[in-house]
Amino acid sequence: MTTATAEIDLAGVGKRYGALWAVRDVSLTVARGEFFTLLGPSGCGKTTLLRIVAGFVDADEGDVRIDGPSVRGVPPWRRDLGLVFQSYALWPHLDVFEHVAFGLRERRVSRDEIRRRVADALAMVGLEGLERRRPSQLSGGQQQRVALARTLVLRPRALLLDEPLSNLDAKLRAQMRVELRRLHREIGITTLYVTHDQDEAMALSTRIAVFDHGRAVQVGAPADVYRRPVNRFVAEFLGAANLVPATVEAAGRVRFADGASLAVAGNARTVGATVLCVLRPDAIRIAPAGTPDALAGRVTSAVYLGGTWDCEIAIGGGRTLRALLPSAGGMTAPAAGDAVTLVVAPDDVIVLDAAAG
Repeated sequence: MTTATAEIDLAGVGKRYGALWAVRDVSLTVARGEFFTLLGPSGCGKTTLLRIVAGFVDADEGDVRIDGPSVRGVPPWRRDLGLVFQSYALWPHLDVFEHVAFGLRERRVSRDEIRRRVADALAMVGLEGLERRRPSQLSGGQQQRVALARTLVLRPRALLLDEPLSNLDAKLRAQMRVELRRLHREIGITTLYVTHDQDEAMALSTRIAVFDHGRAVQVGAPADVYRRPVNRFVAEFLGAANLVPATVEAAGRVRFADGASLAVAGNARTVGATVLCVLRPDAIRIAPAGTPDALAGRVTSAVYLGGTWDCEIAIGGGRTLRALLPSAGGMTAPAAGDAVTLVVAPDDVIVLDAAAG
């Protein structure tokens, strides 16, 4: 199945409900063929923005352009976009084939063309042989695939997905993430995806826009946003984070309350400035006693998770760090009460301004 892909441009988009701005001054571009995710907690404006792009909500400010021309005032059915809702919106009396064929019949496509395109769409999502099943005879994952096939068969210019996996259990969500990655790789359709799930965003996206109170506070590739958050909110929302106040001791070095000093990369802040260091649990490692640029700590708990030990480690200043330590390769199992020396590579110490909220 060949699909034309669109570029989506948002310029200063805002939407207000009374005195509350649900979306405020959002400007971003979704490139052709990109898988772009709007990530944030409930109520942060990401679904409202998706509905503005789809044409179901009118923006109060700014403009939306698809492949150049503005679509303000253009109704949803003329935007040539495919939308998959959080609820699958399947009719109980229609079988799989009729669900996928419905939009084609409305467009008066010929019977032979309908059969061919429905067969292609069902093959694309792995539902061959289930054409005559009704929704009650399908699993949650299969119902989600029907909703995708029903949208893709119309060959939209872009695919908009609003929390499409939230109704699935953890195992099915993981399976559908794999399927969505495969579909995007094979079709290359421009995709705008809404989720509050950080793992989904990291696994699927070309780029992520992290939303907070209606604003896109950071946009970037998943690894960049994870490793270089612009503020505390992004650091905490996109993965687990230990937040430790520190003082800039010198260029490329910070000092914690207990006197421990760590080397950091790319810190140009003034000596003596108060900063907030973000230490990801998976970046912390145990080193031999006496290792320089290290933190002294004591294990307070250790939980075995198979490939890792999930540990809580008390350090100076009355603070506790969470560390995910590898359990493979002959690593000694940590135990409560063990004194340990912790190291973090300079590139993995994220330094934020103390006021970056």
